[in-house]
Amino acid sequence: MFNKPQQMKTTEYFTYSVLLRRPYLKMEWIQYVLDHPLRTERQPNGRIRQWAFIPEWGKYLRVVTEPDGQTVHNAFADRRFKP
Repeated sequence: MFNKPQQMKTTEYFTYSVLLRRPYLKMEWIQYVLDHPLRTERQPNGRIRQWAFIPEWGKYLRVVTEPDGQTVHNAFADRRFKP
C-alpha cells in the first residue's frame, strides 16, 4: 500500500521538533497522505492541510505543508477528523 518516499522536502521545524516529539511517524505514511488525501484545505496563512486514514496505525493522519504543497511542516494524528 505504501510506496517508499522520494526525497521529501521538510521544514527545519518538522525535522528538529515534530519528528523528535513524534518518533512513531513513518515517512511512508506522510508520503501516502500527500499522494492520496481524503480532504485538502488551505489555511488562512497559505499552508495546506491534508488528511488520510493510515490502516496500519488505525488513525487519520493530518499533514500540513507549506503553500508549495510539497514541503512538510507538521504531521499528527487528528482525532477530530470526520471524513
